[in-house]
Amino acid sequence: MNIANEAFPDVNQRSARRRSLLAACSAHAVHDGLTDLIYVLLPIWQAQFGLSFAQVGLLRGVYSGVMASLQLLASRAARRWGRERLLIGGTALAGLAYLLVGQAGGLGVLLLALMLGGLGASTQHPLASSLVTDSHEPGGGVKQALSQYNFAGDIGKTLIPGLVGLLLTVISWRASVTWVGALGLGTAALLWWLIPSHVMASAGSKASTATGQGSALGLRALLLTGTLDSAVRMGFLTFLPFLLQAKGAGTAGIGLALMLLFIGGAFGKLLCGYLGARIGMMKTVWLTESSTSALIVLAVFLPQWGLMALLPLLGLALNGTSSVLYGAVPELAAPGRREQAFALFYTGTIGAGALAPVVFGRLGDVTGIIVALMVVAGVLLLTLPLAWVVEREVGRLLDTRPV
Repeated sequence: MNIANEAFPDVNQRSARRRSLLAACSAHAVHDGLTDLIYVLLPIWQAQFGLSFAQVGLLRGVYSGVMASLQLLASRAARRWGRERLLIGGTALAGLAYLLVGQAGGLGVLLLALMLGGLGASTQHPLASSLVTDSHEPGGGVKQALSQYNFAGDIGKTLIPGLVGLLLTVISWRASVTWVGALGLGTAALLWWLIPSHVMASAGSKASTATGQGSALGLRALLLTGTLDSAVRMGFLTFLPFLLQAKGAGTAGIGLALMLLFIGGAFGKLLCGYLGARIGMMKTVWLTESSTSALIVLAVFLPQWGLMALLPLLGLALNGTSSVLYGAVPELAAPGRREQAFALFYTGTIGAGALAPVVFGRLGDVTGIIVALMVVAGVLLLTLPLAWVVEREVGRLLDTRPV
């Protein structure tokens, strides 16, 4: 009898781990899909409401800006109202935001709706990733679970914009975003059903009392590297639909192009993680960033079919760097300050992604898309010396930490 009783916690723990991971992956896929769907809609909104490139950049930037600026606040709010409750509510709010987008009659309502969407999205990264960590740490396998969680986000980026791009060929954009809003609400209901009523507490959720050495210089260089990488990625993604339009692509073609780009990006995160472990962070960043810069320049001059063929490789290089940079955060942070370092890294990179479309959009209004994309490619090369600084600081810490 005692043996049977002792077996029940193991069964409950395994079930909670599976349900928590599935809930987090579902949230990540839908939230990232809703976030990147905006790229498909930008040309439609520009034509519908007569927007400038700066206003187009503002629409993209406000969503990511609100999401980035409120992530730390979402983490604190979860302590008061509950992590699971806040994650479910944020997902429902993102769905409601897209329902409001479907009713928009101008720029003002679009901005309001996207601000609400960013507010809902701000709960996802900090809360879903901590849900995975807390549920898996007692039995091990946190890194493997988090890799599945991260990959799920890229699946959402691939499927939702691509499918909506196809949907736009048969129904209006307002009907399409209404269906997307319903998807957000349905996902919130799924999370309410999936997330265990009592997720196991983890040692990682307690304040760490460990002592250790970190590198403020390395963290600053890493944050600046991630900021530039994110700014270039969001700037390129903002211009890509218009570059494709100039080459003769229609709405369905733009949706397919984004799908190809995000498929490459998903595999880039997996591949570059392994590559970084084998050849080191600096060499990997130099390889991916220099390749991305060259491929962006090439994309400008290729015909439509050539650009479409190039996009998976460009996505691999464009997205691959982020996984390498993210893995360097715990190496540079002192053991007791790693949660704060991760929060700052997420906030900084997403904040840069929010600001970049506005800045590059304004540049596009003044100089045109071609020159703006050349500037985007050039900015990326600034990450190369920064990666060297990060690598040097990591090596210094490894030499000084006790074994």
